[in-house]
Parts: sequence; C-alpha cells; structure tokens
Amino acid sequence: MTEVEVMDIIREALFTLMKVVTPILLVALLIGLIVGIFQALTQIQEMTLAFVPKILCVFLTLIVLFPFIFNQMKTLSDNLFERIVGGG
Repeated sequence: MTEVEVMDIIREALFTLMKVVTPILLVALLIGLIVGIFQALTQIQEMTLAFVPKILCVFLTLIVLFPFIFNQMKTLSDNLFERIVGGG
C-alpha cells in the first residue's frame, strides 16, 4: 500500500465522518441557541433546562438519521474491504 492510497483512505474516512456528524451537531447547536434565547428572555437560569432538550433532540436525530448513518458507514466499510481484497 502506497502513501497515496493511505491518504485517500484517511480522506474518505474523514469525509464520511463529517457527513455523519454534521447534522447531529447542527441540531444540538440550533436547540442550544433556542434554549439560550428562551433563557435570556425569561431570565430562567436553570442548568438542566439547557441540557435536557439538547439530549432529547440529539437522541431523536440519531434515531431519524440512523438509516443514513448506517448507509454511509456501510459504504465506507465496503470500499475498504474491496481495497483489501483487491490489493491482496
């Protein structure tokens, strides 16, 4: 395996990681922003109010996006296994 192939595998893995993680992080960011604005407007400074909605929304996002995440990870694994079989 050459350096170019290794770099290509790393690039593909990082790109897949970004595709899988970005929607979840965006949901957490959006919910955090909404809760922060709500807390600023109502002057409620309860710490659990910031975490519970984010945890619930991230969990629901994981459930909804599980087929997409599974498909992306399966594609990455299939490509890696094809390279192993093709290279050996």
